[in-house]
Parts: sequence; C-alpha cells; structure tokens
Amino acid sequence: MVEQLILKTLYYQGETLGRDLGAGLGLKFSLIESHVDALKHQHLIVVKKSSGIGSISAIFHLTDAGRQQTREYITSCQYCGVAPVPLSQYIPMVHKQRHPDSWLSPEMLRKAFQHMVVTPELITRVGPAVNASKSFLIYGQPGNGKTYLAEALFGLDPTPVYIPYALEHQGMIIQVFDPLYHEPVAESNKTSVTSIASAPACDQRWIRVKRPFIVTGGELDLPLLDLSFNEVSRYYDAPLQLKANNGIYLIDDFGRQKATPAQILNRWIVPMERHVDYLTLKNGSKVNVPFECFLIFSSNLKPDQLGDEAFLRRIQYKMLLRNPDEGEFCKIFERVCKQHDLPFQPELLERFLEKYYRKTGKKRRRCHPRDVLEHAMDLIRFERKPWQLTDEILDHAYDSCFVAGDED
Repeated sequence: MVEQLILKTLYYQGETLGRDLGAGLGLKFSLIESHVDALKHQHLIVVKKSSGIGSISAIFHLTDAGRQQTREYITSCQYCGVAPVPLSQYIPMVHKQRHPDSWLSPEMLRKAFQHMVVTPELITRVGPAVNASKSFLIYGQPGNGKTYLAEALFGLDPTPVYIPYALEHQGMIIQVFDPLYHEPVAESNKTSVTSIASAPACDQRWIRVKRPFIVTGGELDLPLLDLSFNEVSRYYDAPLQLKANNGIYLIDDFGRQKATPAQILNRWIVPMERHVDYLTLKNGSKVNVPFECFLIFSSNLKPDQLGDEAFLRRIQYKMLLRNPDEGEFCKIFERVCKQHDLPFQPELLERFLEKYYRKTGKKRRRCHPRDVLEHAMDLIRFERKPWQLTDEILDHAYDSCFVAGDED
C-alpha cells in the first residue's frame, strides 16, 4: 500500500523531492526509503537529480512503466495522500482519548451555559448525562432552546483530540478526516528555532482537531450511518458516528428523519450499550470500530409519539425542556437588551407581558424575547428612530413576529 501511495503521489504531483514525498504520506522519509529503493530497482521511478546528501534530497519521477503500473493501481483505488492508519492502532487511540470518569463538574457546566438563562435544576438534569457520555433525549415545545442548549456543550472541553486522515482494514481504505466536521488545531511549536530540521510533534498520519460536534436533522437516513463506498474513487467514507468519536453527535428534530425513530435506535442498540459499532464492507463482511460519541436526541415531539416505553428505555437519559416561567422570560428579555445596548425598561416589559401573554393565555417560549426584539431593532433602524423601545415599537414587532390568532 505504501508503494502504491508513493507511485500515485508522483503520478499526480509529477517530480517530487524525497523529503516532500515522505511528508505527503505523513511518514518520515527513513520509513519509506526502502520502498523508494525497491521501486527504483523495478524501474518504476528514477532519480532526476540529487543534491548529493542521499535520497531524501533527490528529485524522483515516474518512468513510462511506472505510469502504466500506477494507472492500474488507480483503477482499483484512487486514494492518494496521507498513509492510512491500521484499524488496530486506531481503536486504542480512541479509548485513550475518551473522557475519564468524573471529568465534568457543575462549575464547568454553569460556565458553558453562562450565556443562557438556566436553573439549578437544569444543571442537575444535564450534568450526569454529559459526564457519563450516555445517550440523552431533550424534548419539549419548539423555540425553547433545545438545540441551543446542546450546542453549548460543544465548548465544555477545549482539549483537542487526534484523528487519522484515513483507516486501513483488510486492504480497504476508510476516509475519516472531514473538513466539514473536523476543525484542525495547530500544534504548539516547542522546537528550537536554531534546529536545522524540526521534527513533527506527532505521527503525521493523524491530525489534531477540536473535539467533533456533528449535527444532523431531517436529512438523516440509515445509509449515512454505515460505510459509504464510492464506486468511482473505490474507497470508503466513514459514517457520521465514526467521525464523531471522542465528541458529540446531535440528532436534531428527532422523529422527523427519513428513517423512523425505531430504525435509528435499532441501528444503535448494541453500539450504545457496548461502545462498539459494526460496519458493513462492500463484500458483506463486518468490521468492528469504537463507538465513543455522546449521542444527543432533540425532539419537538412528545415521547409517546416517538415510541413505546421499551423503545424509549434504550435512550438512557431524558429531559423535558419546559416553557420558561415569567421570571426566566424577563431575564432573557433583559439579557438580549443588554447584548444590543438597548435600554431595558421593566415597566415597558410589564405592559408587554400583560397585553400579549397574561390576557391572551399565550404560552411563553425562550426564543420569544430574542425574536420580538430583533423585529423591534429592525424597525428602529428602518425608521431611523432613537435607539430605545416603546410600546408602539413592541406592538409592531409582535404583530410582525407572530401570525394572527397564534396563542399556543
């Protein structure tokens, strides 16, 4: 496989310096030098020129025979780049990077939620599930911040993790690193500036990233939860839960996916209990991979609309995110005003609550203060009014924010 990657790199890049050839594969040149020599003896590659300090400084390129051989390799698999990590090395690395017991404290959770209005009860309900990294269902009416709360957990642990660019199993390659979901973190450079060649801080087949946070909504279907084989490139793309290892996987709007809730949970019964997932290769064989992501399900549906008691028991923690009481609503309103330098007027808010919530019986939602105030600020900007709220402005904002007769 290493020799194939060397040939493919030269095929796509053309003339390449020995040092750069190793860097492109994520391997020290000393590790690939014997393979380079073997390819030279087979007359597949040749040295175009050299600086005289060994093969590491030589410039290599393919021979005609090398190009022909490489085209055959590309027909069977087009993967080219960093050498894949054997699955047997990946598994212990994932286990080493999972959170230890009691890694989370109430203080850490309160800090993560400091931009939100939360109660001590919510901290107590959320904390044990996050600390144990066990599956968690958050349900309740839309607009109460279920997704917002889940996203706040992303900042809990700033410690980066290492993931491989790709995995290898039985000669098959599985691409893991995905720039859409993985945010690289630069290595701290502790090498002396006087050193001639700085050694890399880690095995370059791995990349240092922030702990993954992956979100899927209604587009989620069962094929996304298994290996995806590209018939053109002839290698696999890892499923979302594998890309989320050592991080968080949020299934938003649970119950509204292409796959039914029962199908999704049935797919994850064993992984959630044993922390091992079973993926299917194109030839029908199974491969065991770690399942070490924190699963969060967020739903606007009632639990009995998702499944029966036995079904829901598979999700270990559940929490109803209720509507805010009047005190919480006022705190959210005041906080949004402060964020936008709007003067907060308690008496104005009191009249607003009396007119639109107490008299009508309209249910409060955590998103209402933000939505109404955004409409109010849009109106102030458009009409060039002073930067302050009035009863008239709030009336216009409310009318443009909600449909007539919307009192639920």
